[in-house]
This record gives sequence, C-alpha cells and structure tokens, in this order.
Amino acid sequence: MTVLPDDGLSLAAEFPDATHEQWQRLVEGVLRKSGKEASGDDAEKALSTTLENGLTTRPLYTPRDAVADTGFPGFAPFVRGGRAEGVAPGGWDVRQRHAGSDPVRVNEAVLADLENGVTSLWLAVGRGGIPVDGLGRALHGVYLDLAPIVLDAGDAYGAAGRALWELYGERGVRPTEARAVLGADPLGHEARTGREVATGDAVELARAAVAHWPGVRALTVDALPYHEAGGSAAEELGLSLATGVAYLRLLTDAGLTAEQACGQLEFRYAASADQFLTIAKFRAARRLWARVAEVSGVPGAAGAQRQHAVTSSVMMTRRDPWVNMLRTTLACLGAGAGGADAVTVSPFDEAIGLPDAFARRIARNTSTILLEESHLARVIDPAGGSWYVERLTDELAHLGWEFFRTVERAGGLGAALRSGFVAERLAGTWAVRSQRLATRREPVTGVSEFPLLAERTVERQAHPAPLSGGLPRVRRDEAYEVLRARSDAHLAATGARPRVFLAALGPAAAHTARVTFAANLFQAGGIEPVHDPVTVDAESVAAAFAASGASLACLCSSDARYEEEAPAVAAALRSAGAGRVLLAGRPGGHPGVDGHVFAGCDAVATLTSVLDFLGVS
Repeated sequence: MTVLPDDGLSLAAEFPDATHEQWQRLVEGVLRKSGKEASGDDAEKALSTTLENGLTTRPLYTPRDAVADTGFPGFAPFVRGGRAEGVAPGGWDVRQRHAGSDPVRVNEAVLADLENGVTSLWLAVGRGGIPVDGLGRALHGVYLDLAPIVLDAGDAYGAAGRALWELYGERGVRPTEARAVLGADPLGHEARTGREVATGDAVELARAAVAHWPGVRALTVDALPYHEAGGSAAEELGLSLATGVAYLRLLTDAGLTAEQACGQLEFRYAASADQFLTIAKFRAARRLWARVAEVSGVPGAAGAQRQHAVTSSVMMTRRDPWVNMLRTTLACLGAGAGGADAVTVSPFDEAIGLPDAFARRIARNTSTILLEESHLARVIDPAGGSWYVERLTDELAHLGWEFFRTVERAGGLGAALRSGFVAERLAGTWAVRSQRLATRREPVTGVSEFPLLAERTVERQAHPAPLSGGLPRVRRDEAYEVLRARSDAHLAATGARPRVFLAALGPAAAHTARVTFAANLFQAGGIEPVHDPVTVDAESVAAAFAASGASLACLCSSDARYEEEAPAVAAALRSAGAGRVLLAGRPGGHPGVDGHVFAGCDAVATLTSVLDFLGVS
C-alpha cells in the first residue's frame, strides 16, 4: 500500500503550473467558437461583467489581484469583523421590523417572533407606526432586559426614546441591563421628508445614554434612504460616512469625547441579492469608518462600526412575490458573511402590504436556517482571503471614500441634501440602472424574465403611509408594474388579456429559441402569447392567426427562414387582419415587418408601444 506524504498536497506536484496566458488562450478558443475574435486581455474583458460606478467583475482572479493586508478580526481596520470572535457562537442578531399602527396586533406579532427565533425588535413609532403612547402596549409581555429594542420614530425620536426609558423604569429594568437603539437620525429623516429636524433631542439622548445607559445607542446612521432612492453601493457608503461624521461633530461639539460619540452610533445598510457586492459593502464600510475613527483619535475597538443589515426593498417585487424568498435568502447570506452584527430579513410580501404570519415566519426562519443548519456564523469572515472579494472590497472602499470626500467638499451632507446635489447624483445612478432594467440586461425573475400571467394574486392590508417629500423610493419592478397594471385593467374590463400571435416558421429547431424569447418578453408586459406549433406555410399561419383572436403578430424563426419566408408570411398575416407584424430578431430589411423584438431592445418602450397599439389604456 502506498502511503501519501503527510501534507497530502503533492498529488499534482508533477504537473506544471498553468499560467494566466495559457488560460487566456483557452478563452480565445471558446470565444472563437461562438463567433467572437478577441485575444489576450481583450478575451478576458469579453467575459467580464459590469457592475456599477465602473466596477467590473472579471472571470478570473489570481494572486496578482491580492490587496494590502486586511488585518485580523476585531482589530483595525476591522475589514474582517468588528469582534475577534466574529458573530460566533450565537450568530448575528436576528432583528425583525414591525410597522403596524395597532399596538395590540403589533404585540401579537412581536411575541410570536420572540418565541420563534427573533432576538431583537425593530419598531416603527409615531407617523407610519404605533403611537408613542402605545409603545407599552405593543411591548406587553416582552422581557425588556432580554430583548433589545430598536426604534424608528422619525422626527418623534425624542419622545419615543424617553417613552422607552420610562417603560424600562416601570418594569424594573436596570440601566446596565437595557439594550436599545433609540433611532435618532435627523439627517436620515430630512432625506426622507425634505424637512430639517432639530438635533437637540439627539444630543440629550446621547448624553443620557453615555451617563446612565451603557447598553443604549442613541443615534442611527441610516443609509437606506439613499439605497432606496436608487443609489449605488459606493454612494450608500459615502453618504453613510458623511452622516456619521456629521453626528460625530454634533456630539463632540456638545461635550462628548470622540470615543463616546462613536459608541452612540449604529449604521444601517441595505443587503441585496448580489451576495458578493453585499459582502464587500459591509467589509468596506467597517474599513472606511475605522479610518474616520482613527483620524478622530478614537482608540482600538471603539472604532469598530456597529452594523445593521436590512434586505433591500428595491429588489422586492409585487408580481410573483414568492421569488422574494430567494432574494432575501441571498441578501441575508451576504450580510451574514460580510460580518453584519444584526440582520433584518423583510417578509416576501413586504412590497404588497403588511406581512401575514406565514411571511414573518419565513423571514425569521431564513436567518435560522443559515445559522443553525448552514452554520454560516461558525466561520469568521468566511469570504475573507478570496481574491475576488478582497479586490471588490478594496475597490468599493476607494469609490465610497471618494464620494464621501465629494459630499464633504459640497459642505457636508446637510448642505448636499438641501442643494439638491444628493438627489441629482442618485437620480443619475438610477437612470443608468433603469436603462439596464428596461433592456433586461439586469433581469428581474418573475417580472421581466419568466413572468406568470396566471399567478395567484397575493392580497395584504396596506402599509401605513410612508414618509415622503424628500428623496424618492424606487423599485426594480416599477416600469413593468405599470405595464402589468394596464393589462390587469384590460382583463377586468373585457375578460381577456391583450394578445399577440407568435407565428412560428419552420421546424422546432428553427423557431423554439425565438418563440421562447418572444413569449417571455410579451408576458413581461402582461400580453398573452398565442402560439400554434403545427403551422407549416403562409396560409396555415394566417388561418391560425385568424382563429387566435389577436390583432398583432410576431414572426419567430431563424434568420435563414426570415430571408425565405418572412415577406410572404407577413403579407398573409396582414390579409388575415393583423394590424402590425413584428419579428423576433435583430432589425433587418424584411418587407411587411413593422418592427423587431430582440435581446437588448428597450423592452419597456416596445411593450408600451404594443399596448398603445392594442388600445390597452
């Protein structure tokens, strides 16, 4: 019997190491087979993916992509985590949000969450949530010395914070036992509403917390308003830094030390279904804040950023909402692997209305599965050491820092909000992304890709009216939602959805791909495709069209078939009553064809035009 060496790693010792250039040559061969000619770095670029703000994901990362030493978990610059032990052994804080206005119903949901895995509560208070004087009823039966409380009270944060402290006193919670984030965020509220908020209560809450409540943080640096207005990850980071710096100045001017001021802040970021970008964002955020703390004279562990991750509302869809369970799972994984201290998984029906008990159960169990069954928290910084993750973290940190400096040069976040600079910058970012969504280069499963027109409608009680008047709130599905709403109205009025006839030419091998593509595209706009796969010539195609009840047709086949048959089939379709004839494929000179649908076309504009033609208002 052969005994392997102790290291167990010599099995490939006799094989020479592959070089980067050899890999590029293999890529060149693959591209050549697909009809693309590229060599060297250009071949590698052909397989790269563009993200945002100039970030690019390459197909291969090697030691040449290594970045400077990122340190150790629990030590500056905290890229690898704010605590040496990571989030082990208990995992991250499973924090669920409750936004109902009825304290009794909120209390029922709160108790159910705490009994089934949730470890802290995030409550909307004041406008858009429970009344301040209903806080005690909403927390009836909650052990306040065990369950941390996080408040989101908008401009009522002072009253809400004092009400929570009174509640602690009434229930005999000692100051050393209280764990809370009072949620004072004047700049975040201004971003939401466009109205300036006094900062005096924030200062008083922070002073009281430092003096008497060691487990309480008074202020939240909430980056969600910027993410939800269409901002990129780098812009979210830059604006959160600008907010944090503004609060450091506010608190130190009021007499707190820089270390005490840092201890009063919790940062809140969005986690999206792009798990690697999410991982990199949370790691980069800790690095950036550690730099701010360092230049502010904050020593050691006090410069570690406390992070709260919230699954992105921008990515949540109203159509096919069940897919949101997958999106939030990826987002939760990214936030957990990125080292977030607390994670809120939004229920899958969040975009529709107030979640039901099933949706809340799935949301809290998402963290439970990742922690208890996947053991995600048992490894500190599980993505650390990946050349891709480390490079992406570094690039994102630099972009975030540059934008932060831009905001500071504009006079700080307050001035940048009031001048319209922030709104204009985020609108430009969202316009670029909207174009990618419209052309389906950024697909949205269940909405712009693989929609299900016959899906069961999910109905929920409406959310309380959200804060408004400041930055807008955007969603990836919004342009397609407008189209689907037009289709729904047509269905309600006529008993049928608008239809398009897909004229498949030739054998299945010639038309299947483009039939599938066209059907997918039209359904994204709520237009029902009708397809007869047995048509064999222009006459049978025209007969099938006449029987379909459609007034619009789309030819689907190979380019070679189009050259041979498109003019005759288009003429036959027109004689059978087709008001417009489209073609699935790149624009070309085909007589009788009114337009084309193809990969990369502006699907939203095309579908809007089709609905207009069909008289669907």
